[in-house]
Amino acid sequence: MAAPEPDPGRAPGPGSAPRTTAETGNAPGSAPDPAPGPEPLTVPSMSAGPDFVLRPWEMSDLPLVREASLDPYIPLITTIPAPYSEAAAEAFVRRQWERAATGAGYPFAIVRSRDRRPVGAIGLWLRELPEGRASLGYWLTDLARGQGVARAALRTVTGWALRDLGVPRLQLYIEPWNTASARIAEDIGFRREGLLRGWQQVGDERRDMAVYALLNSDGPVDGRAVAAH
Repeated sequence: MAAPEPDPGRAPGPGSAPRTTAETGNAPGSAPDPAPGPEPLTVPSMSAGPDFVLRPWEMSDLPLVREASLDPYIPLITTIPAPYSEAAAEAFVRRQWERAATGAGYPFAIVRSRDRRPVGAIGLWLRELPEGRASLGYWLTDLARGQGVARAALRTVTGWALRDLGVPRLQLYIEPWNTASARIAEDIGFRREGLLRGWQQVGDERRDMAVYALLNSDGPVDGRAVAAH
């Protein structure tokens, strides 16, 4: 698991720069039109290798929320409700829809292809996109760990973000003890850049986070050039 899930909020989406007076047609001295809000995002469905699919969240994913709520760590770094209730789980799913609708990012459910069972989540968050960077985060239920799920999902979203969306820089935040997530990030091409002391509130304490980054110019992901053309 890497990078906590951000709180709901508004963030500029691609192509949502404020308009100038010339673009809005206001006469000198008149009040300018309000700047447009971030553009809604459409979360695509895409294959993450032969065994998993990434897709938008659905209300049918409530059993996944229930399973994640029982994990000792996931509720500490995400907004997964614990203790579980159906109302809180439905609110969680609606927050994922809201994040896409407000341009905050792309939240995906990770689904096993053979039986369509959701086993985790991954998100691409765009709050800092105006500064040329975005962050990634993911979590898996215990059932899905150790099967290459995280690697497949992270590789897929990383390649899509760099190659198709043209994001200049991607970031992951990983607790130093989480050697499995660190190894996955490095296998995909992320480089550890340093330790952020007391960076993240996790439960009732501040935790250090190691920051990993991958630039659009760093090289290929899955054997294909990542730079957008």
